[in-house]
Amino acid sequence: MRGTQLRQGIIIGFLLLIASWLLVLIWGLVGKAQVAISQAHDTQRQYQSLEKRKTTLEANLAALNTPRGQDAAIRTAFGVARPGEEVIVVVPPANQAPTTTTSWWQRILQWF
Repeated sequence: MRGTQLRQGIIIGFLLLIASWLLVLIWGLVGKAQVAISQAHDTQRQYQSLEKRKTTLEANLAALNTPRGQDAAIRTAFGVARPGEEVIVVVPPANQAPTTTTSWWQRILQWF
């Protein structure tokens, strides 16, 4: 009877040891799965960003394939003008002080 209980205790202890080892392995796999899912989402966002950039670059390339687009790119990049063109500088209007004068009785009332 005593030998049977000892044998069952050893088997139960061994099974508990194996079960705890399996739980540690499963916990590690869950952590790795979370990292993989996070990286997959990051990669998906990067892919969408690159696709958006690709469409922008394709639109820019299509614009540069026209003579007007090439002319605009050269003007923007190098600040050049065609012969006969002049520079126009737009200046905002100067702030003008109010020209109304106050009467003598309004100046006296401002003291109070």
